[in-house]
Amino acid sequence: MTSRPILLIEDNPDDVALTLRALKKNHILNPITVASDGAEALEFLFDDDDTHAREPGLILLDLKLPKVDGLEVLRRIRADERTSLIPIVVLTSSKLEEDVLSSYRGGANAYVRKPVNFAEFAEAIKTLGMFWLLLNEAVPE
Repeated sequence: MTSRPILLIEDNPDDVALTLRALKKNHILNPITVASDGAEALEFLFDDDDTHAREPGLILLDLKLPKVDGLEVLRRIRADERTSLIPIVVLTSSKLEEDVLSSYRGGANAYVRKPVNFAEFAEAIKTLGMFWLLLNEAVPE
């Protein structure tokens, strides 16, 4: 798989631990940065010191975040030329149709509901990793 980093934007420590465990279980060894709220994610992406060098190959984005919610994070990422083409998968427990629609309208590449069962969650993470980091042709740098 590509060595480009993954940015996991998730405020729930249990979901962070599950996601990291699922990535490791599926041998997805890309560097992973965790942002625990929307403001931290935006700071990571748009801190002018070294943005391009830290540009993730994939963003896994929860919607229900403190400080800046996931839909606003998505809007800001898509609005900036430096980050507008990064693949973003909304990874959330929300089943609300309005969240699905808002995510796609905001520019999400995919919307995945977090399965409750760890085996199903690990399989979902494996599929996401395989597609976005291996099979998908990334935008040239």
